[in-house]
Amino acid sequence: MIASCLCYLLLPAARLFRALSDAFFTCRKNVLLAKSSSSQVEGDFAMAPRGPDQEECEGLLQQWREEGSSQVLSTVSDGPLVDKGLAESSLALLMDNPGEQDAAPEDKWSSRQLSDLRAAENLEEPFPEVLGEEELLPEVEGPMWAAVPVQTGPQYTDCAVLPMGALATEQWDEDPAMVAWSIAPERVPQEEAAVWPFEGLGQLQPPPVEIPYHEILWREWEDFSTQPDVQGLEAGDGPQFQFTLMSYNILAQDLMQQSSELYLHCHPDILNWNYRFANLMQEFQHWDPDILCLQEVQEDHYWEQLEPSLRMMGFTCFYKRRTGCKTDGCAVCYKPTRFRLLCASPVEYFRPGLELLNRDNVGLVLLLQPLVPEGLGQVSVAPLCVANTHVLYNPRRGDVKLAQMAILLAEVDKVARLSDGSHCPIVLCGDLNSVPDSPLYNFIRDGELQYHGMPAWKVSGQEDFSHQLYQRKLQAPLWPSSLGITDCCQYVTSCHPTSSERRKYSRDFLLRFRFCSIACQRPVGLVLLEGVTDTKPERPAGWAESVIEEDTSESEPDVPRTVGTIQHCLHLTSVYTHFLPQHGRPEVTTMPLGLGTTVDYIFFSAESCESGNRTDRRLYQDGTLKLLGRLSLLSEEILWAANGLPNPFCSSDHLCLLASFGMEVTAP
Repeated sequence: MIASCLCYLLLPAARLFRALSDAFFTCRKNVLLAKSSSSQVEGDFAMAPRGPDQEECEGLLQQWREEGSSQVLSTVSDGPLVDKGLAESSLALLMDNPGEQDAAPEDKWSSRQLSDLRAAENLEEPFPEVLGEEELLPEVEGPMWAAVPVQTGPQYTDCAVLPMGALATEQWDEDPAMVAWSIAPERVPQEEAAVWPFEGLGQLQPPPVEIPYHEILWREWEDFSTQPDVQGLEAGDGPQFQFTLMSYNILAQDLMQQSSELYLHCHPDILNWNYRFANLMQEFQHWDPDILCLQEVQEDHYWEQLEPSLRMMGFTCFYKRRTGCKTDGCAVCYKPTRFRLLCASPVEYFRPGLELLNRDNVGLVLLLQPLVPEGLGQVSVAPLCVANTHVLYNPRRGDVKLAQMAILLAEVDKVARLSDGSHCPIVLCGDLNSVPDSPLYNFIRDGELQYHGMPAWKVSGQEDFSHQLYQRKLQAPLWPSSLGITDCCQYVTSCHPTSSERRKYSRDFLLRFRFCSIACQRPVGLVLLEGVTDTKPERPAGWAESVIEEDTSESEPDVPRTVGTIQHCLHLTSVYTHFLPQHGRPEVTTMPLGLGTTVDYIFFSAESCESGNRTDRRLYQDGTLKLLGRLSLLSEEILWAANGLPNPFCSSDHLCLLASFGMEVTAP
């Protein structure tokens, strides 16, 4: 009988081992769920197997009870220690099953059987003791690990673990420049987590703390109104007419959809035009500029939303769409309470028949008269010329960029030229698709560029194509004379005024042609009228048959062309120095494909200073137009922390540029 009982217990050993393991982990799960509120911990252990094996165990228990458990227990108690521990552990496990407790109450067991079970519990077992729901887990040596619920997503399907010491002592000191492109998730509140001694689970660093976008993208206003210039004069001395000007590439929706691969890092909701439009209008209202120069303005959005909204804000707007089939353009808006329009000149860079100028970019030049408050009395302020443009993007076609800029500068020279030959104050702004210190940038700032033999890609400095075998190089002259623009970026008519188209002739001069040979010939098809056209005029005696006409024609002026050099005389300098001394990083106005660069500028009339100090913020001499302040730009690292551009706070792939100017007020 003893042998049969031992065989009966040893044959299903594999099934008993599996039931023991399942019950162990099920019990562990119950303990952890009682101590942890994390739903993911429950999900990890919710897959405890229940199936045919457990049903077989329950059937085995019932059969064992029917045959007589007393004989089995007495037999096992006399057997080896290992077999006894296995039997008792298996029995205790099956007894602890909640499904069987009601069917087998304690009163069905004899006192001897219960004493044998309690004695077996005091023995050392080769298997871990099965814990009840009321028992606590044993303490484990080594670092404690706490369950931390993480954000639900496809990349996090399970809970992760972190050292409890790290959660309690380490500070989440984050540099915004080190945050990844993805938006930082919300910080999970620290709660008392369950503890368990399992090893081998992957670790996850604490989720980054979400920083508000207005704090990451905080831009300071740099005030120069109290700083002396290079001559030691205060910028605020004397009465001034002060105004602010903003230049902003607002990203046309059509262009964004055509280049959707550039905005894969953005959530689709923040790319919606209605969301972006509301953000842009809020930005305009916040900074409240007196003059607003916009690029990439989609035509239908301008007429349907932008222009009506800006008109309600007190702006008068002018718009120029790009030529051809393009749907965007440039706009210049000003407040009529501050300025009066003198003239507006749209500029088209497209010239039929010229391969150099076959692109559809445009510009817009306005001449505004500042309105002086009545309290200042009889004073006057010089007109202000404002130019706005968006130059060709193609990094390989620097020759096209230079030609387009020459046309714009010629138009500015014509509009801003005063009667004495000088120029009124000028502000030139826009997206020039050129980086600082590039040949195109230096040409605008220095007023001269030697371009002959220069690779075309080098003009803008956007990309380096020096590795390519074939490189387009600039040849002199850069544009043909038929364009009507000199190498000094002036229209030919501005350099050489011509005589009036209608000549004034005296009566005596006209009578000299009365009896010339042509006048005495009968015209073909002349109707014969008696007494009117039937007679031939008789030439008086001594009247010459032909009249020697004086050579009064004026030859076309000879336009001098320099060899490989272009110039202009507008004396422009940049509002920004393109370097952040406090961060030791260059300024950034846009961030295509995650690479920060500067392509947007505000140039104004001022004399540049010779200085090698890049950290000096005032590298110019104030003239009639003084720079009183500017809105600081950001570095590439800061924009990385804000998920690049666009983002929920800034709805364009460019940053806006904002500057404050002062104009001298003179007595008549």
